[in-house]
Amino acid sequence: MHTSSTLDIPVAPVVPRHVAIIMDGNGRWATERHLPRTAGHHQGVQAVRGAVETCVRQGVEYLTLFAFSSENWRRPQDEVSLLMSLFLLALEREVDKLRDHGVRLRVIGDLSAFNTKLQAAIEAAQASTAHNTRLNLTIAANYGGRWDIIQAMQHLLNARPDLAQQPAQIDESALSSYLAMSFAPEPDLFIRTGGELRISNFLLWQLAYTELYFTDEYWPDFDAAAFERAFASYRQRERRFGRTSGQIQTLPC
Repeated sequence: MHTSSTLDIPVAPVVPRHVAIIMDGNGRWATERHLPRTAGHHQGVQAVRGAVETCVRQGVEYLTLFAFSSENWRRPQDEVSLLMSLFLLALEREVDKLRDHGVRLRVIGDLSAFNTKLQAAIEAAQASTAHNTRLNLTIAANYGGRWDIIQAMQHLLNARPDLAQQPAQIDESALSSYLAMSFAPEPDLFIRTGGELRISNFLLWQLAYTELYFTDEYWPDFDAAAFERAFASYRQRERRFGRTSGQIQTLPC
C-alpha cells in the first residue's frame, strides 16, 4: 500500500511516475472521417499499443487506462458488444508482447459482469505477466470511482466488523488498502483526450492531488508527440500538496 499524497509529499519526478488516461474520442474520430464508430474503436486499440511503447521508452512506471466505465453499459448494445469483443481480442493478441517486453497487466473493476470467456482471458493475461516490472499497465473495465470507494468500504468492514461500532477508527490508510489501485502510487498526471473537461467517475479517490491535462485531440491521434506535450505541461507545474511555494522550496531533494 502507498501512502496517500494528502498525508505525505511524494517526490515529483520530471517524468510522471504514474499516468492515468481517459481514452476519449474514438467514435467522434471515426464520425469525422465518415467511418463507422467501430473503426474508431479499432484505431483506439492501436493507440493503446503506442501509449504502452511511449511510456516504456520514457520511463513511466505505471500506466492506467480507463477502457470501459460502469456507465458505458448504457451505450447501444451493438457498440457494447463490439467493445467486449475488442477487449477479448486485444488480450489474446497482445499478452505475449506485454510479457516479452516486461509489462505487467492488471484489470480493475467489477469483472463479474463480463462473460466467463472474457473473465478467463483476463485471469490468464494477469497470471502470464505477473512477474514483470518494467511497466505496470492497468486497464479499468466496468470500473467507476464511486464503486471503488463503496467496495473498499465493504471489504474493510467485512475484514474489520468492529469498525462499524467505532467509525472514528476508519482513516485514509485503513480504507485505501482496499481500493482497486492499492498496489500503485497515486497518479502524478491525468490525461483526458477528446475535449471533455471532466474526470467522469474515474479514480475519484486517487486523483485528489493529481495534475490534470485536457486536450482536444481524439485518442486515436494521441501519439508520442502528444504525450510529450502532456509531459511538458506536467513539468511546468509546481506540486504543493496543500503547502506553500516557500515550504516546497525548502524541502530536501
